[in-house]
Formats: sequence, C-alpha cells, structure tokens
Amino acid sequence: MKQQLYLCAGLLAVAVGTVGIVLPLLPTVPFMILAAFFFARSSPALEARLLHHPKFGPHLVAWREKGAISRRGKWSATIAFGISIAIGFAALALPWSLVPVGTAVLCLGWIWLKPEA
Repeated sequence: MKQQLYLCAGLLAVAVGTVGIVLPLLPTVPFMILAAFFFARSSPALEARLLHHPKFGPHLVAWREKGAISRRGKWSATIAFGISIAIGFAALALPWSLVPVGTAVLCLGWIWLKPEA
C-alpha cells in the first residue's frame, strides 16, 4: 500500500512539474526532485528515467550529490519571486502585501546559499 502511495505521489509531482513548464511562476525542477524522491521508494525504473532525462537529469543528480542548484535556477527563482512580490503589492493591502516579501527573503536566502551546480 505504501509503495502505491509513493508511486501516485511521484506521478502527481511529475504532472505538476510538467504544468510548470508552461506556467512561468510554477517551478518545474523542485517537483521533479520530489518525484525522484517518491519514485526511489516505489519505482526504480521511473526514478532512472528521471535521473537520465536530458533536461531534468543533471539538475536532479546535482541536487542529490551536492545539494546544488544551478546559477540559472537561482536567477529564475529570483525573477519568479520578484514577480510574486509585484503581484502581492498590486493585489494585497498592507500588511498582507509584505507576506511575499518575507517569503522571498527567506527562500531566496536559502537558495542562494546552496552550492552551484
């Protein structure tokens, strides 16, 4: 039963990550990292497909081996958070408009302190 739940969670993560390819504010690689985590516990064949994927594989391997994020990934996250902050200021009143700022500061601080792939 647990294996099937991991498999379903992995497939869901791949689906959400795939949607992130066309939606600019939805990240793709973090969902693929999550999918690889679930597939490692449920389907070694699907995990291997992700790890050997020409687009996502290098990011997944870098994350697993060194906890590394590419420079391009860091800048993409920074731009996405910048857009979120702008939307927050346009759509929310104070103090709620500060929530995206606080989230960005915490998350981007963590992202930029990770080693680069």
